[in-house]
Amino acid sequence: MTSRDTATAWLRFVAVLTSAGAFACGPGNEAPQASDYSLAAHWLALPIAPVPAYPVDVFYLYPTAWTSTDSNPQICAIDEPSMLVQAPQAYQRQATAFATVGNVYAPFYRQDNLSSVDRWNVIASIPTLDATAAFDYYIQNYNDGRPFILVGHSQGATVLTNILSGYLRQNPAVLARMVAAYVIGSPITTQFLSSNPHLKFATGADDVGVIVSWNTEGPGVVPGTNPVLYGMVGLVINPISWSRTTEHVPASLGLGSFMPSVVGGNVVWGPVGPQVCDAQIDTVNGVLLCTTAPQALMDLVDKGSGFPKGVYHTFDIPFFYANLGENAATRVQRYLSLHPPSSPTGQAAAR
Repeated sequence: MTSRDTATAWLRFVAVLTSAGAFACGPGNEAPQASDYSLAAHWLALPIAPVPAYPVDVFYLYPTAWTSTDSNPQICAIDEPSMLVQAPQAYQRQATAFATVGNVYAPFYRQDNLSSVDRWNVIASIPTLDATAAFDYYIQNYNDGRPFILVGHSQGATVLTNILSGYLRQNPAVLARMVAAYVIGSPITTQFLSSNPHLKFATGADDVGVIVSWNTEGPGVVPGTNPVLYGMVGLVINPISWSRTTEHVPASLGLGSFMPSVVGGNVVWGPVGPQVCDAQIDTVNGVLLCTTAPQALMDLVDKGSGFPKGVYHTFDIPFFYANLGENAATRVQRYLSLHPPSSPTGQAAAR
């Protein structure tokens, strides 16, 4: 079976699973259809240069960019107006950290509405169906055999875990081209890795083919009250030292944060400024602790988010923006040294 056949079979399997849940879009028991990613309008970022600027790509999935007042699970349309506004804002404060490393591809995808009802399975339905279809379309039509980095935050990160455990399990030739997966703001547990032996967690600054993950908290968050952890204890790597140890790393060692300011009553993000956040791994609760964040600014930006005080979910990437860009470049350099373009893995993989 070719890589394309395997990918098609996996997409059909995801669609069948989705139709078995409460979020099927078609009439009756008809399996839902993924959004059409041959349409440029369904892409937030789609490089169009005839010759790619970089030898590596970045595939990015944004966090939840819309919501509704309904407490029950809902899935938005692919052209939901609020998502079309908020997704580019998330891209600006997150994906641009990787824009000097690779060609950034970012699909729009249908999302859930932050309902707490069975959210993990809701995200595994249509959001994962769309994102998987987008990734497959990217691989088959845009990637041209280049190595790639995966980046996702929050709902986007949760969807990435489904792509990692599903599509990339079924397509090992594609997995072999993965430089790293930055699955930030959604926990990666030892149980998840045990169930997916084709995946591994990062141990340092330059290992490749690995998952990088953390969830940021301030001091004093009561265990079990951070809603983005889903009650799980995830693995963590320190994004300043790129170590898995628990030593405290001061903000002075960080390279810079992408923070907001208030201009004319509006929150404006950027540019990159001094590092605002220190970092220390809490292995008991599976979080990254930051004790130096400007709390008044955190409260202003997160006003109305529903996050408990000290849950710095919105800032998982902006706190460590410059370190992320540098680390992605380090991992790319390492990958290319191990897989030069003349090698089978460095050349085009199966299509």
